[in-house]
Parts: sequence; C-alpha cells; structure tokens
Amino acid sequence: MSRQTLLSVKDLSVAFTQGGNETLAVDRISFDIMKGETVALVGESGSGKSVTALSVLKLLPYPAASHPTGKILMNGQDLLHANETELRAVRGNAVSMIFQEPMTSLNPLHTVEKQIAEILKIHRGMGDTQARERVLELLNQVGIRDPEKRLNSYPHQLSGGQRQRVMIAMALANEPDLLIADEPTTALDVTVQAQILELLKELQQKHGMAMLFITHDLGVVRKFADRVCVMTAGEIVEQGPVYEIFDNPQHDYTKHLLAAEPKGEPPATDKSKPIVVQADDLKVWFPVKRGLLRKTVDHIKAVDGIDITVREGQTLGIVGESGSGKTTLGLAILRMISSTGRIAFNGQDIQTNSWKEMRPLRRDMQIVFQDPFGALSPRMTVADIVGEGLQVHFPDLSAVERDRKVAKALEEVGLDASTRHRYPHEFSGGQRQRISIARAMVLEPKFVMLDEPTSALDMSVQAQVVDLLRDLQKAHGLAYLFISHDLKVVRALANEVIVMRLGKVVESGPAEQIFDAPQTDYTKALMAAAFRLETAPEGIVNV
Repeated sequence: MSRQTLLSVKDLSVAFTQGGNETLAVDRISFDIMKGETVALVGESGSGKSVTALSVLKLLPYPAASHPTGKILMNGQDLLHANETELRAVRGNAVSMIFQEPMTSLNPLHTVEKQIAEILKIHRGMGDTQARERVLELLNQVGIRDPEKRLNSYPHQLSGGQRQRVMIAMALANEPDLLIADEPTTALDVTVQAQILELLKELQQKHGMAMLFITHDLGVVRKFADRVCVMTAGEIVEQGPVYEIFDNPQHDYTKHLLAAEPKGEPPATDKSKPIVVQADDLKVWFPVKRGLLRKTVDHIKAVDGIDITVREGQTLGIVGESGSGKTTLGLAILRMISSTGRIAFNGQDIQTNSWKEMRPLRRDMQIVFQDPFGALSPRMTVADIVGEGLQVHFPDLSAVERDRKVAKALEEVGLDASTRHRYPHEFSGGQRQRISIARAMVLEPKFVMLDEPTSALDMSVQAQVVDLLRDLQKAHGLAYLFISHDLKVVRALANEVIVMRLGKVVESGPAEQIFDAPQTDYTKALMAAAFRLETAPEGIVNV
C-alpha cells in the first residue's frame, strides 16, 4: 500500500526583484514528500535549497521575493495562497523548521526556557509548570548537559552546537507532521551529530513525522534519507531513491557532488619554523554567582590549563565536542576574552597588553567566525565589510586600490567580484562564510584562527576552501589555529591536533597519530563517530 502524500511541491519558481531587475532563484521544480518519509534536498551553496524550504512556510522577504509559478500543497491546502491567519496555524505546529544559523534565529533577549516554552504556550495552551517540564524533557532529548542549569541561559552564553540543539528542541516541541531541517547538524560535533540524527529518526518513526532534510553532508544523506533531490542553479536535475542516486548517478552534476571531498596533505611538521603563537597554562574560568549578593560559589572551567604552540606555515587543529572549550581557547589566544596564563605572539608577551597596545597587532591576528551571518553587518555591503579592515590598518590606500584588493580577495575565495555591492542577506550560507574568509585574508595576516570555517559549506566548496587555505598558507607562511568538528577537513589541513573535552586536553600530538592510532577512549569515540557515519552498513551510529 502506497503512503499518503503530505506535501506536494508543483512547478515552483522563486524570483527576487531588486532595482527593477528580476532574478530567478528556483525554476519550476516539483517533488512530493510522503507521510513518514525523509526527502533530502542537496546541492551547492546558492542552488536554491534553502529558498525552496523557506517558500513552504512563506518565510521569504515579500514583496522582494515572489512565486511566478507553482503550488505548495500541504494536506491539500495551498500554502502559497494561504493568508496570515491560516499560516500561523501551520507554522510551528503542523510544520516546523530548524534554521541553519541558530545565533540569528534565537532571540538574544530571551532565555532558553522562555523561547521554547513560548511555542508550547501558544500552540498547546500549557501553563508555566507544565511548559517547564516539557522544556526540560526536550533539552534532555537533544543532548543538553544539565538542562536545569541552562533554562536561564541566553543564546550568547551557549556554544554553537548548544544553540543548534536548542533550535532543534523548539522545532520538535509540538511534534509536527513535517519537519524542515535546514542543515540541522552543521554546528554539531560528530558524536552529537550521530545522536541527533538517531533522535530525529526515532521521533519520525514514533510520530509518523515527515522530513525535508537540507544538507551538504552526503554521508548523512546516504544513511538518513529515503529519497533525494539534487539541485543546481535553481533546478532539480535528478531525483529518486537514495540508493539509486548514490550507486548509479545519471547527471554529471550529481557525479561531481559525490566525488567532492577535502583532499591533499597538511603541511609537514617542521620544528625549526619560528613560533608565531604560544600559550602556557592558559585558563578561562567563568564565575557562577548566586544569592542576593551575587557571590561566586563556583566556576565553569571552560579552558583549564592548556599549552599550545603554533609555528609559521603550520596548522594546529582543535577538535572536541560542542562546549568542550575550543572556541573559548581561540578567543583567549586572540585576547578577545579575559584569561590567565602566558600568551606570546612572535615572541612578545601580549597577555598584559592594553586594548590600545593590541590594536596594531590585530592586522596580523585575524579570525573567521563560526556563524557568518551573525558576524557580518546587515547594513554594510560586501565591499564595505571586506574593505573595513583595510581602512583601519591601511588608511593611506586610495579608494580604487582598496576596491581592487577587495575584488581580488573575493575572487580568491571563489566569489564573483561583481557581487561585492550586494548585502549579506542576498547570499547563501556558504557564500557568506566565504565573505568572512575574504575579510580576514585581505589583510594578509600572520596568524588566523578559523572557527568552523567550512561548517556551512557544501562538500565541493569545502574542498575548494581547504585548497585555498592551504595555498594561502604556503604562499604567505600563515599559521592557522583550526577549530572544527569535521575531522575529514582537520585531517586535510592540520599537522598537529589537540583533542579537548570539558576544558582540558584529552590527547595531543601529530595528526597522523591522533587519526590512525588514538590513545584515549574519548578520541577513539570521536574517530568512530566521524568515520563510521560514512561507512556503517546500517542505521546511525550512537556514541
């Protein structure tokens, strides 16, 4: 007996109008999702995946966005022509969505409890006590440690992975008929990724929930989805059962996607190279205050006594679960948050430098943030964003020279320089991350902290960015501190690796040793989750 169709997208087109010019982002696509089925939408950044997903709930910026053709039928109701009252009954209830960038999707002024409970109160009429119990249950389900302690946390107090898990809890709160998951595991480390995917599968089977799953991770698609639609340039070029598409792809673009992955060798370890950044016994402890007088009763030891050395032309990879302290370590080294211990840059102790003394060093110490949309000003054009550092550190450059450097930097990261007068919201998630990389590289720094720089990129662009970072490193002798949960990317770039957990170093050493002969159980679990997710014959691995 065939399953009933839940969502039917028919002949859908999406156009964007700017300055009287119309651009077609999605061109007459059609696909169905059956009840209880998972359909994956895959393709490179800018192919139209997220635009398609946002169209289902009419979340695109109207009237700039329009639908010249098509219908989106949910249980027979055309959502494209539904009014706001009808859509409110659908959004967050019958259809929920996990967005790609949690920092910009969560309200910075509201606590975790308030944001999740709001959904339960609006759609289910729950009271405070009942809503709190359900919030705790959801946070437990998505793997938030000590959820009681996180109820009163704000988004900025959570790691990238923790924020994404809160988004997943919000989306699952009302047990929707259809869950639209736009890169739901982008910010998650490999062990939690496996757990979240298994959780989604269990909930899907329990409630008969259907999923539209958007991702650039083809390994996840292979194990997780029932059917797959391959998109490029706004068109679906191939669709069918996952096993058919992966085992016998027909379209050249599908073959290109399946063949793309980060390749190449990291730089050879060279102990004779000069040390660019060194930290000794670095600690970042956040006080826990309670009571009327806000006395310090404990500390969260985000970074607890870590030593690192990064040499010219070398890459130190930092891996570990979300919340292990990876990003905090990087921010402390750049003197962007307070810490104790010694930090030296090019042999100069900078731990006691004032803000004014640090400013000249900022040109040589750059950062690429994890969340590109949150890091890019929505009010500035890409040309202004990338060129801002040049104005600060090279004030004598003419406007023409600055614009030429901006254009060159954008081309180096695979973007069309003619798009530099657009704004960040006009780019896909992957394109925004490349803008962030261009902003850092345009200053030709000596040291770059890369915080999940490829997490929002599809596989083919990941490979391009890895090659780009490697080429820039060779050309300029760049030292990289590379933070990532994608161990395949770390393996392609890092010659030394530190494994972190709960603020401490679990294991460290040459990359080949960490990957091929891990010593600790935790490192073995990380490696198993990362590589078995690709090769396991059945199901999703739960570590």
